[in-house]
Amino acid sequence: MIVPSQRAVALALVAAPMALLLGVWRPDGWLLGVAWALGIALLVLLDGLLAPRIRKDDLRLEGPGSTEVGATVALAGSNPALRYAADFSAPLDPAPAPLAYTAARRGTARLSRIWARASGPLGLAYRQRSKATEDSMRVLPDLRPVREQGMRQFLRSRQFGTRIRPESGDGTEFQALTDFQPGMERRAIDWKATARHLSLLAREYRTERDNSVVFAVDCGRTMSEPVAGVPRIDRAVSAALLAAFVALKSGDTVRLFGFAGRPTADSGSMTGARSFASLHRTAAELDYAAQESNFTLSLVTLDQRLQRRSLIILFSEFTDPTSAELMLSAAARMLKRHRVLFVLFRDVELEAFLEARPESADDVIRANVAHALLRERRIVIERLKRLGIEVLEAGPDDLALALAERYVRDRERP
Repeated sequence: MIVPSQRAVALALVAAPMALLLGVWRPDGWLLGVAWALGIALLVLLDGLLAPRIRKDDLRLEGPGSTEVGATVALAGSNPALRYAADFSAPLDPAPAPLAYTAARRGTARLSRIWARASGPLGLAYRQRSKATEDSMRVLPDLRPVREQGMRQFLRSRQFGTRIRPESGDGTEFQALTDFQPGMERRAIDWKATARHLSLLAREYRTERDNSVVFAVDCGRTMSEPVAGVPRIDRAVSAALLAAFVALKSGDTVRLFGFAGRPTADSGSMTGARSFASLHRTAAELDYAAQESNFTLSLVTLDQRLQRRSLIILFSEFTDPTSAELMLSAAARMLKRHRVLFVLFRDVELEAFLEARPESADDVIRANVAHALLRERRIVIERLKRLGIEVLEAGPDDLALALAERYVRDRERP
């Protein structure tokens, strides 16, 4: 395909004022303007035919297969003599430089078509060819928090050596009986030994080095809404990756599971620090969904895939007790085999409405509505705790570090 250049278009447009001036000076002179335009068209055709041919192998871009959120990625064509253009879908946005794109959010960007263009010797025409493709580029979560804080948390968890914890679970090794101390969990009490010795005794277990940890991320409509300017799901993924890095370095088995109306991503069980790259790629598949989450289907599917007792860290959100009923019932069923930790973001926007000094009637109404919503939220949290489900609630910017510290503390609980 031959395409005229901007230079050829500008030269062709000169024919209009030329024909007008010649027509005023000499009535039959406007034909020279037409001849000028036809001559330019002929030169465009010849220049396009003389341009280098574009082979099928030239329609290929070279660059990384993935990038991180907020980064700018630059691509290059396979033939330096050609000029290239590409059509990428979201979440890649075009940058000012040629073939440069900025990753606006997580996800998978699809490359639908590639164009290549070769200029003719006169610069009046291009020989152009395009090809439809099905290539893609993954936009992965930002790993800066993991790089900065992950190793720090791992070293902190290792500096005291092997420790014991008064907690039973799948695969734990019984260590000894000891006197019950304030702060120990009541379920650690050995009632039979207590009755024999007439002294309150508790069981000690050696810390298990092959725990199974599952990070289940709700990708539904509520989690896609922003908190403090960033979607909840993005903050959840960052927190899960930080805690997963610490878990993998500690020798535990990690799994990343995403769901909305149905399960959408599952990394499978992974061990060893080298598997973190695969976990990172799976996190890019956790897309934003507009429908409500199906907790019953998703958590039952997850339970069927797990072969052993696990710690399930569930990132989710709810608006009121009525909408949380199915979530509560599905989480309660998971407690029969697993330990469940709910991770929630504090709603700082509602808290700001509640704490702000009212200056008008609208501010009073806004504060009352925020108080009612926060009260319903506390009701659901209390119901989770009464079911035996642990709850971790922290601010949006503090959640990642709070989860990593909670994991280290629970794993190495004295």
